[in-house]
Amino acid sequence: MTATECHYPQPFSEYVILVDDQDRQIGLAEKLEAHQKNWLHRAFSAFIFRKQPRLEILMQQRALHKYHSPGLWTNTCCSHPRMGESVIDAGQRRLQEEMGVTVILKEVGWFQYNAHFSNGLSEHEIDHVLVGEAQNDMAVHPNPGEVHAYQWMTVEDLEQDLANYPEKYTQWLGQALKMAKTGLRF
Repeated sequence: MTATECHYPQPFSEYVILVDDQDRQIGLAEKLEAHQKNWLHRAFSAFIFRKQPRLEILMQQRALHKYHSPGLWTNTCCSHPRMGESVIDAGQRRLQEEMGVTVILKEVGWFQYNAHFSNGLSEHEIDHVLVGEAQNDMAVHPNPGEVHAYQWMTVEDLEQDLANYPEKYTQWLGQALKMAKTGLRF
C-alpha cells in the first residue's frame, strides 16, 4: 500500500446522550456542541471513599487544559456514558482511564443542574452519583492528560473547605457530595 492509499483514522469525537428532564434518551450530540448549546445530557460523578481512621474521599484536580473548570478540584471522576453503556460501566471505565483504579461502583441517585462558565460553555446535566469503596492501600495512577493532581480528603475537611473556598471546586461537587454521602453503606 502506498502512502496515498493509506486511510488515516479520523479524530475521535465523543458523543453525549441527550435526555429529557426524566433522564429519558432523546438523542445524541457531539460533546463540545452539547456544552456550547446548553443541551441537557446524561453524566455521572463517581466518589471513591476509603476508611482510614476517618472517612476519606479521593479527589482530583482537573487537568489545566480542560475546556471548562480547568485546575478545579472535584470528585474522583466525572464524565458521560457512551451510547449503549450503563452509567456504572461508564464510571468504571473512566475511573480506570482517569485515575488508574478499579473499584465496584453503585448508583445512589441523580440530580439535574445547569452551570455556565466564563468561556461561554455550560454543563446542563442529569448527573448520576456513583460511590465505591477503596482498600486503604489502593494505588492511584492518574492520567496526566485528565488529572493535574489528586489527594485524599476527609469528608469533614472537604465540606469545610468547600464552604470557605467554593471557587476552588467544580460547580456540581457540593450537590453531588450530599447525594454521595446518603449512599455510604460499605
